[in-house]
Amino acid sequence: MSILSENIRYLRAQLKYSQQRIADDLLITRGRYAKYEDGDTEPPIGILLKISRYFQVSIDLLVSVDLRRFPLEELLRLPDNRILLPITIDGMGESKIEIIPYKASMGYLNGYSDPQYIESLQTISLPFLRNGNYRAFPVEGDSMPPFKEGTFIIGRYIEKLQEMKVNKTYLLVTRNGFVYKRLVDFDKNSLHVRSDNSFFEPYEIPNYEILEVWEYEYSLLKDYDPSDFGNEIKEMFLSLKDDMSKMQKQFKKSNR
Repeated sequence: MSILSENIRYLRAQLKYSQQRIADDLLITRGRYAKYEDGDTEPPIGILLKISRYFQVSIDLLVSVDLRRFPLEELLRLPDNRILLPITIDGMGESKIEIIPYKASMGYLNGYSDPQYIESLQTISLPFLRNGNYRAFPVEGDSMPPFKEGTFIIGRYIEKLQEMKVNKTYLLVTRNGFVYKRLVDFDKNSLHVRSDNSFFEPYEIPNYEILEVWEYEYSLLKDYDPSDFGNEIKEMFLSLKDDMSKMQKQFKKSNR
């Protein structure tokens, strides 16, 4: 059974409605609705929209999140009914930057809303990235120009599509994978984006295809897979932090 079929079965049970009642309200046959609950058939977009409005749960949540794992009341109170963002917190209450490993895009698409999956990821902290939730995504091949393979793009989580700004760049998690694009324009139905490499044509991404939006904040060049090492990346950033401190001290001395 799919996440969608499990979710609509669960939501119907919360209402204590029969399949026949739901089908009548949706203006379809009970047999057709039963196939959606059993996972035998996926509803077309028109029916999916009706189901979403009927249960007052966004399509995003219906098809991507196991609703049984979260209090339904909290989900319904989310702005635009969007997906909850699981984050990793350290002992001081600071959110950490989760690192998505190479060759793991499909794993992330399946687990991005699962707190257990997010907790299993390696994390780092950068002292100059505060006041937000950040995540590091790998660049593979030439999929995210101008960044080359071996780079990690660190993005700040954007909760609402309306918060996006024209001409800013974003790491977009879609149902097909990761894309790094510059926002050209947007409307209530889609984002208009382009690559910084003029070789690629601008195009539109329907809003229902977008799972997460991360505004570009920083990039890290690495030559190897973060899953192949333990504390080396943390040591690298500690060294970077020390170098920055030394530079700041030297700057203060030179300006006395």
